[in-house]
Amino acid sequence: MSRSGLIALVGSGEYLDVMRDIDLELIDGQPPVTVQIATAAVPDGEKRLSYWRDLGRRHGESLGLEVRDATVYDRDEANDPRWDEVLSGVGLIYLSGGNPAFLASTLANTTLWRAIEREWRAGASLAGCSAGAMALCGRVPVLRGNGEYVDGCGILPSWRIIPHFDVFRDRYPAMMRDSLAHLEPDTTVIGIDEETALIGRPGDVWRVAGHGFVTVVNDERSLAAGASVDFPRS
Repeated sequence: MSRSGLIALVGSGEYLDVMRDIDLELIDGQPPVTVQIATAAVPDGEKRLSYWRDLGRRHGESLGLEVRDATVYDRDEANDPRWDEVLSGVGLIYLSGGNPAFLASTLANTTLWRAIEREWRAGASLAGCSAGAMALCGRVPVLRGNGEYVDGCGILPSWRIIPHFDVFRDRYPAMMRDSLAHLEPDTTVIGIDEETALIGRPGDVWRVAGHGFVTVVNDERSLAAGASVDFPRS
């Protein structure tokens, strides 16, 4: 039975040189093919969406990878059967940032998401930055939604991710309080600083990489780059 691939939960910095070493780790030993999904940026308009798609393409090519784009605008497009072929045999799948609830609502339980999960379970690495990381959890907050949530893609069902944690914690304490309200029992809340990643597999030991800290908000543990942590209820 094959082992699932690595997951990288990134606080910010997708497709930038500061995250290059992390991306090289994710693609090491994998087929040199990346699929990039900028769907979280769709609500920001075509100009912003094009920015992320172009940045991701250039970054992937700079790593020597074939770059495929699987950005979708809605669930109808996400249910197109062509995604089975587009995702087949890839080494790294990357969900970039934007609106986390839109991303989760667009992808969850679709043909595209099932192809993503299939390839990850077969060994491909799966990365999510900011909104992309949040969408991998069981429930995803609606930004400025007065405590509303949508169902996430569910690979990390008992986790709640707060990206840009160093910024939100210090500048937006009210947003931090809202993000921690109405937690389900046994929820693990993880804050990931900008230009920082938490890398691992569900049920295994995870490792911090990058320039900042990962904070386990439940017990206020802050972990620097190189630190390892076990999350038995991933």
